Amino acid sequence: MAVYANLGRSTEGTTVARARVLLVGLEPEIVDYSKSPVPGLTAAKVRAAVEADSAKLETLGYSVKSLYVDDGKTAEAVLTDALITSTYDCIMIGAGLRIVPPYFLLFEKLINIVHRHAPASTKICFNSNPADTAEAVKRWV
Repeated sequence: MAVYANLGRSTEGTTVARARVLLVGLEPEIVDYSKSPVPGLTAAKVRAAVEADSAKLETLGYSVKSLYVDDGKTAEAVLTDALITSTYDCIMIGAGLRIVPPYFLLFEKLINIVHRHAPASTKICFNSNPADTAEAVKRWV
């Protein structure tokens, strides 16, 4: 009897597709952390938190891809390419794009890219900091 994990649940005797998740965030090295409302963040802390939550999601049965974007020079094209070459069940947009004022316009542009290129059934979620990404994804898929 085979047991396959999906989203932390087990299903006996059937193969269940793993939910595909795309994590979109700013390239940590370009962020001006002095403008972040989350105190004490650094590029290293952000990368470590994203990697830890990605691993947590993988352990729970999700298929995870991280996509770091720049501050707008190529971000729209990079996200568009990711969405036309693959499909995802859930797309998480990082808090750095949403809550750090200099990046809010880019956040709006990226949301519209998702709206334009992802299937209508794709869930969108948001974290509040790099360490609660898994919780954000689990709310929707």
